[in-house]
Amino acid sequence: MQLLGYETVKVGDDWSAEEVSHTVAAYFDMLLLEARQEKYNKSQRNALLRETLKDRSKGSVEMKHQNVSAALSVLGLPFISGYKPRGNTQLLLRQEVQKFVLAHSELVHRIVDAMEEVKTPAQKTFKAVLVEAPALELVAKPALAVKRTRLPRKVDYAARDENNRKLGRAGEQWVLEYEQQRLHRAGLAELFARVDWVADRVGDGLGYDILSFDEADQQRFIEVKTTNGSYTSSFVISRNELDFADEVGPAFHLYRVFQFRTSPRLYMLQGELAKQLHLEPMDYRASFRRLMS
Repeated sequence: MQLLGYETVKVGDDWSAEEVSHTVAAYFDMLLLEARQEKYNKSQRNALLRETLKDRSKGSVEMKHQNVSAALSVLGLPFISGYKPRGNTQLLLRQEVQKFVLAHSELVHRIVDAMEEVKTPAQKTFKAVLVEAPALELVAKPALAVKRTRLPRKVDYAARDENNRKLGRAGEQWVLEYEQQRLHRAGLAELFARVDWVADRVGDGLGYDILSFDEADQQRFIEVKTTNGSYTSSFVISRNELDFADEVGPAFHLYRVFQFRTSPRLYMLQGELAKQLHLEPMDYRASFRRLMS
């Protein structure tokens, strides 16, 4: 319904299992097209889906698609860039998303494989690529938790993103060129030649990838995280990188490059990361020696 130029969204009626199932399936159809970089019309898809639903508005369907994005983000899987993850999802929807992922593993594989394709971005001007970092959102923990779905590593998108060295190197090279242009625009052209792609020259493990500068005597340590995914895609960061960020403080910059293969964008996180990100432990080092308190 349209009133005063804006749409009122119908709320209150819980979605049925059949409606949620149709919505999740329609979402994955669009996600596969987006992963393959095939064009589609979201409004037309929305209208087509509503023909199978119970008197749902366009806005309510879009909100449901944002809920699906949130469920996929929690699973470490890619989601549609135009549907920003929205919390407070219906328990039934979270269950349906997990059920779909497990029942359609080959489709999920195809989506993740397509999203990992490495292409050199056409845009090399570096104009208007820097954006504000996402705000840290506080999301209420669901009262009724869904049993955690454990995905095979080859469909864990965040982990595969991190381990894709071809994508990582392409992103680091893009950032190297970005830094050279940033210094030139800042009137620091004499520092151009001193920018050092350390990860390429000596390898990983130092806690950063590129050494750049803010002034001749002020270093900028850059860790690059690259994805073909969207603005709020999750990423993997190591204990070593976290420790190094704490050690060097404001000199540390995490450059998150996203939408890399289409129109690269970038946001930066500076200094200590624990206050700017939600950090979830994923791995532990096991030994038979315990430190005494």
